[in-house]
Amino acid sequence: MGETSTKPYLLRALHEWCTDNGYTPYITVQVDEHTRVPMAHVRDGQITLNVGTLATNKLVLGNEFIEFQARFSGVAENVWVPVAAVSAIYARETGAGMGFEVQPYEVPSADDAAVPADASGVEPGELAPAAADDGNGDGGDDDEPKRPRLTIVK
Repeated sequence: MGETSTKPYLLRALHEWCTDNGYTPYITVQVDEHTRVPMAHVRDGQITLNVGTLATNKLVLGNEFIEFQARFSGVAENVWVPVAAVSAIYARETGAGMGFEVQPYEVPSADDAAVPADASGVEPGELAPAAADDGNGDGGDDDEPKRPRLTIVK
């Protein structure tokens, strides 16, 4: 097993620094097929996300992924971002932070440690991005098997 990347530790440290100083931590993410974010908010292949404690629910800043729930245009969404796709973390108010090299995400093999499941109980690599849903509730293409989904009941 190779040496662990410093990137997730630096992300957690800068998140804590922002929070301790009353700043709002934001991350910038390169979006690809392994990133689960609301695609309507992606611009030029990137999305900037508020990962502050007031903007997120069930925030997990893990070594391999960042996972949380947040509202986008009033709709609750589950967000899953590989740490390798994060290109920066910074304080919104001051711009102080750090940039990172973006690495391609490698889906863990069956021999590696299991990837944690999201709130729906499905491993992150198994779901298509949220934008693939055509909104009719059937999960898109009829050739693909139906995927579990969470629905907000008001």
